[in-house]
Amino acid sequence: MATVFETRLIGNIGKDADVRSMDNGIVAINFPVAHNKNWKDKRTGVLKTKTTWVNCTIWKKEGATMKIVDYLKKGTLVDLIGTPFAKGYLHEDQTVRSEIRLNISKTNILRTTSKEDMNISESGETASNAVHDFSIHEEEF
Repeated sequence: MATVFETRLIGNIGKDADVRSMDNGIVAINFPVAHNKNWKDKRTGVLKTKTTWVNCTIWKKEGATMKIVDYLKKGTLVDLIGTPFAKGYLHEDQTVRSEIRLNISKTNILRTTSKEDMNISESGETASNAVHDFSIHEEEF
């Protein structure tokens, strides 16, 4: 029986996407996304926030359209769907650290960062008001 292990993440991009080409003709588009959980402390009434950072990667074949990179800028609000996994690594201070990673299969741009980034879509909406669907198609990967 087939299984599905997928996660949806809505959050803001923490820094502009980094594009890296691999030796095997694959391109990795990497960017961190912050998920903020807000709540009110029942005891004190103080508003609190906990931020969880998720390192995201979009995989493409070399030569595939890279238009998505124009939208993956610091502060952009995104809606992502992908396969999560945890990765461990040895830090400079010789301690073992872990990170949450998400291999993205679908990307929607919910809000861009500034008016300068806005483009007019075919429907006449501005990019900041439109939802852009950047799903990965089989021919791209």
